[in-house]
Amino acid sequence: MQDDVRPDVWSAELEELLVRIGHRFGRGDLRRRMRAYVHGLLGPVGRKNGWQLAEYAGHRTPSGLQHLLGRACWDPDEIRDDLQEYVAEKLGHPDGVLIIDDTGFVKKGTTSAGVQRQYSGTAGRTENCQIGVFAAYASPAGRTLVDRELYVSKSWTSDPDRCAAAKIPGEREFATKGELAKHLVLRALASPLPIAWVTADAAYGQEGRFRRLLEQSGLGYVLAVPKSQQVFGPRIDHLFAQAPDEAWEPISRGDGAKGPRLYHWAAVELRAVTEFDYQGTVLVGRRWALARRSVGKPDEIVYFLAYAPPETTVADLVRVAGTRWQIEECFQAAKNECGLDQYEVRRYPGWYRHITLAMLAHAFLAAQIAGETERGTQKRFHRPRPPHRGGDPAPPGSWTSPADLASTWPRCAASPPGPPVASGMS
Repeated sequence: MQDDVRPDVWSAELEELLVRIGHRFGRGDLRRRMRAYVHGLLGPVGRKNGWQLAEYAGHRTPSGLQHLLGRACWDPDEIRDDLQEYVAEKLGHPDGVLIIDDTGFVKKGTTSAGVQRQYSGTAGRTENCQIGVFAAYASPAGRTLVDRELYVSKSWTSDPDRCAAAKIPGEREFATKGELAKHLVLRALASPLPIAWVTADAAYGQEGRFRRLLEQSGLGYVLAVPKSQQVFGPRIDHLFAQAPDEAWEPISRGDGAKGPRLYHWAAVELRAVTEFDYQGTVLVGRRWALARRSVGKPDEIVYFLAYAPPETTVADLVRVAGTRWQIEECFQAAKNECGLDQYEVRRYPGWYRHITLAMLAHAFLAAQIAGETERGTQKRFHRPRPPHRGGDPAPPGSWTSPADLASTWPRCAASPPGPPVASGMS
């Protein structure tokens, strides 16, 4: 990180943010502890657990910060609402994208709320871990996490005593990750965040009810789906197996860790569904299938279903699909920079409190980067870091639309020109 970024801006804007949420904490001592906690999450603390955060804050023991996360009276959902309003002001854009994904938090033991042996995409294998389903917001100004839900499996919800010990509310019923994603979308729609698009990986994209919710909400989407996804009958991989060579266009979505993220893309427009895509005789939405193929490994293909306003181009769909990786950058930055995964709390309320304050810290960093860019400095915000901790918050991704596809794949036999069909995709 560079050493010539403006600490005066840091101090003033962080103070403004902490004052903004301060009224959510009813007592002065809680406000002081909250401020100390957020400062610690943003500060040069080697590992952001209770003892090290307390030491950084000048406290003799971590009991005060533990009380803030455990027994104190404040509602993290109110902070989340304030966070979404803050992000809307700092990063909001009419073409904003909501990104849904989950991440794992590896834990020992069996008492942490929601913990069990389950697959973690973060670890790339089955681990003893907690899983959080998150929403990130991405715009031309930047990206940051804006909502979260802890996944609580049936093995937990079917055991009232275990839930009570972990302070999981009695009314918390089992919900799939897809159902949690729906809650995140609906809350985002009720917030000030300007959202035009939703994108997610195949774990969420394969759910027809999730796609239908987005359509009913007036949102465009580009959602990854498995190769077995049926599209008006045939599997999507069989559909694209018919694509001629000229249907695949090389498009880069900006630079990644290993250079330009160049892929070959192909797209085909699907037939409309009468009861969903028309209002009277007016077409309000168009359906697409997309495929992204690795340049070096052409057998590696990712498939997408998309729904968008009629004027949308294939380039727009590719751009939205290319934003999904930004939530991965949010996870990495929030964990490396703000201690998102370094908590020691075990109970359900403590998880939400720590995660929400870490998201707030990450949103502040995203706003600082956006502010520096807007001011024309093109410099990142500087905070001293211990040498063993990982790098800068990632800069906002490119929002320059790629060149439109020179030609799109003609409609295939599965979706020939003709009148709309009567029902949707399975």
